[in-house]
Amino acid sequence: MRNKIIAIIVVVLVIGFIGFKLASNKKSIDEKKKPVLESNVSIPVNAETVALQNVNDQLIKTGNLVPFKEADIMAVSAGKLVAVNFVLGSRVGEGAVIAQVDSRGLQLNLEAAQLQKAKADKDFKRYKVLLEGEATTEVTLQDAKLNYDNALNQIELLNKQMSDNRIKAPVSGQIVSKVKEAGEFVNPGTVLGHIVDVSRLKVNVMVGEKDAYTLKPNQAVKVTTDIYPGVTFEGHITFISSQGDATHNYQLEIQLVNRADNPLKAGTFVYADFSRESNQQLLLIPRSALVESLKNPFVYVIQNGKAVIRKVNVGRELGDSIEILDGLQVGEQVITAGQINIKEGTLVRGVSSTPKK
Repeated sequence: MRNKIIAIIVVVLVIGFIGFKLASNKKSIDEKKKPVLESNVSIPVNAETVALQNVNDQLIKTGNLVPFKEADIMAVSAGKLVAVNFVLGSRVGEGAVIAQVDSRGLQLNLEAAQLQKAKADKDFKRYKVLLEGEATTEVTLQDAKLNYDNALNQIELLNKQMSDNRIKAPVSGQIVSKVKEAGEFVNPGTVLGHIVDVSRLKVNVMVGEKDAYTLKPNQAVKVTTDIYPGVTFEGHITFISSQGDATHNYQLEIQLVNRADNPLKAGTFVYADFSRESNQQLLLIPRSALVESLKNPFVYVIQNGKAVIRKVNVGRELGDSIEILDGLQVGEQVITAGQINIKEGTLVRGVSSTPKK
């Protein structure tokens, strides 16, 4: 019995030893399989050396034509439309009556006011004669005068209301929208349609800060469109904004006369050529180097093998490049691709740093 117990103990010890060895070996193997963490690995990124570049500054902007004038046709008073004298495409002159709100009730009130005026006029003349004969009082005469004046005011008010019921064209031009028909009820401010005047047209474009200071009002601009290849429309600058937006761009307006031989429509895509060429050196970087938007631009530059955030002021966009007004120096390396994998202080290695000539 004793020998049997000893044998069992020996077997248990052997099994335990084997299990311990297996566990130790597995731990050793797992340790070997763990990836080696490298804390000083540089992330490869595309980079470009900042340099001055020669630019042929041919200023051409794109935009859409807009009408010289446009306005809604609106009701001034409430009532039922008894006539709508226009259709889509109609050409109307400014001030022409193009719709009518029912004025029958106003007409009846006007006739009553005119009768009241006639009576008040007779009363006033009669009391004036009586006062001269001391047969009435000054108060009675003044009351008659007041009734006469009130009748005049009432007639003037009714005439204005009847005039308002005659809806007139606010500008000359073509009807491009019609939303109401005769028989419908309208309130003050209800829109009946829309008129555009394209006898002249405008182009609104945005220009950079430098251009806003060099361009002048009344300066000639050549306007072209793909609709009429080879045809040039003569325009001129009519407005340059005195206030820029957050990206240092300024609104500029160009006007041109619409021609009968090559008529243009509002909304047409056009090119505005300011006919200005000059060779100059600009600090340009690829557009892809910018992080965030043009309203809050910054780039990453490589300094001592690390990515460093640098805020920049941008100017004009020239193709795939953008002008840098402030924030970068010639010779610095700016990261152009791979920014998604880095942050401030990340170790980086530029794989391309060839400056443009």
